[in-house]
Amino acid sequence: MAVGVSLATPAEASTISISGDRVVVDGKPFAVRGAAGDGPLPELKQLGGTTIRTYGGDPGEVLDAAGKAGLKVIAGLWLGHPRAGADYKDRAFVARQLAEISAVVEKYRDHPALLMWGIGNEPEVDIVDDTLIWPAVEEAAQRVKALDPAHPTMAVIAEVGNDKARKLKQLAPHIDVLGVNAYGDGLYSVGSRAREQGWLGPIVITEMGARGHWQAATTPWGAPFELTSTQKAIEFRRYLKALGDADVGALVFLWGQKQEVTPSYHSLRLATGEWTETAEAMAENWGGTTPGGNHAPRIAALRFAHDPSAPFASWPAGEAGAVVLGANDPDGDPLEVRWEIMAETTVRSVGGDAEEQPHSFPKAVEKAGLAGATVGALPPGRYRIFVELRDGRGAAATGNLPFEIR
Repeated sequence: MAVGVSLATPAEASTISISGDRVVVDGKPFAVRGAAGDGPLPELKQLGGTTIRTYGGDPGEVLDAAGKAGLKVIAGLWLGHPRAGADYKDRAFVARQLAEISAVVEKYRDHPALLMWGIGNEPEVDIVDDTLIWPAVEEAAQRVKALDPAHPTMAVIAEVGNDKARKLKQLAPHIDVLGVNAYGDGLYSVGSRAREQGWLGPIVITEMGARGHWQAATTPWGAPFELTSTQKAIEFRRYLKALGDADVGALVFLWGQKQEVTPSYHSLRLATGEWTETAEAMAENWGGTTPGGNHAPRIAALRFAHDPSAPFASWPAGEAGAVVLGANDPDGDPLEVRWEIMAETTVRSVGGDAEEQPHSFPKAVEKAGLAGATVGALPPGRYRIFVELRDGRGAAATGNLPFEIR
């Protein structure tokens, strides 16, 4: 089922089409692999990436930067979320949204870096009745197709559930590509589960990562445990291989940094720009290289001194706690270490909604170094102690442990 025609400029023309379960660019199968996020695009290309995804707004700067880096773009067209107040019974709202989508499509449909249009991001999440969502996706897809038949359309959902792929296939036939945000061990089977629901076209994991905070074990007070960057990279290697074996596209999340539960939970880079070991997993799977062939620092051990087997700690106010760190650098680079204590966030946003970073307690970190740190005086409450390791060559490692002062 071809959906593509040549773009206007012969020197930069690309023909984008769908053939069975594959995306085809200029007559050749195109491996959709890359990331979502605002990290550096030349570096993503060097790792072996082909694609960057946006979520909404004006994609012009990303399209231009991606074109210079040799990447394609899945340009996001935002659909309002009912959980955030979008009312798809309100035809005036729908008309405004379609007009906004139309303006973006008309402006950028001939951009040579454009791969496809990504319609929405998890609009079905956290609502009881999804009957209006699928027709809304279809209406947007119809509008996009009418304005730009040269590029495929993709809808992005949160996992496939029991019937989401089936509903999308039946109720939104103008969608060419199934986009799924999926995390953790569900990545091993997400492609086959979508096929079981009848989806025949290409599948792209539009956000993928190690186990999400909603999948993680928690402390007795409900704080999810976060893997170290070393542990995340181990999971990334497994998941990327499984998705590649299944011919499912993979976009890692997040190629950048954001606060979601913690500043590092879904962040594959530090706020200061360093990349973590997950970049090595990407390069290994995609046939690329890390900058300078560098390797990120590894965290071999991160634990509380008083109970090495416990991933959290609780002690009375007035007592001190200690954290033991075991770390190394595969290249023998000297490591800079930074420790920080933050309050445990009480925010549990839905679908990656914005969160404020918790309050920091810099004076509570004592005797900090590469071997560990001591937790000084703190009022009763719930906290996390974070460690960041930098190798001075652009790579880093992260880890944290939750604790409670009674």
